[in-house]
Amino acid sequence: MKKSNSFGTKQIAITAILLAICLVSQIFKSLSVFITGPVINACLLLTASLVNLPCAIALSVITPITAYFIAASPVMMVVPGIIPFIMLGNVVLVVAMNYLLKGNLNDLRLDGKFSLMFIIKAVLCALLKAAFMGVTISLWLLPTFIPEQLPLRQKMPVFQYTFSVVQFITACIGFIYFAIILVAIKSYAKRNS
Repeated sequence: MKKSNSFGTKQIAITAILLAICLVSQIFKSLSVFITGPVINACLLLTASLVNLPCAIALSVITPITAYFIAASPVMMVVPGIIPFIMLGNVVLVVAMNYLLKGNLNDLRLDGKFSLMFIIKAVLCALLKAAFMGVTISLWLLPTFIPEQLPLRQKMPVFQYTFSVVQFITACIGFIYFAIILVAIKSYAKRNS
């Protein structure tokens, strides 16, 4: 009997569906980052857990590019060099989840109660992403590459908050969505097995 391929049609289909969800959520980026950010983070985490790490990394790279074309923020227009660092921040999140948390996903209970270890590791993964983006984007990239004479420079504290604290919050909310969806999938699979 032929062994199942770790990257087959099912994995491509799941990744494509999660990418489509990311694209639709990016349309609402202008309303609030707290709509788009958690949805994208949840999709990245779902890809890492349901498909594999390479697909999650691919989605981590694709979503900042699509965000640029769908709803680029003014800071992205002025400093497009921010895009690779957003990609890397996403990669930090999925790699951290893959190595710190993926082993605990079988412990998710169907009653919705999560272990303290799951919560601590999820917060740590979110913190790693926020710390990476905070250091690279908020503390180095934006202060270095937004010219002093631009009016956008006056919004530097807002941008720095967005690419550090807001990244942490949206990643934490993304973990909540991720856990709820994973519990629902487990529950569905259990009922239909």
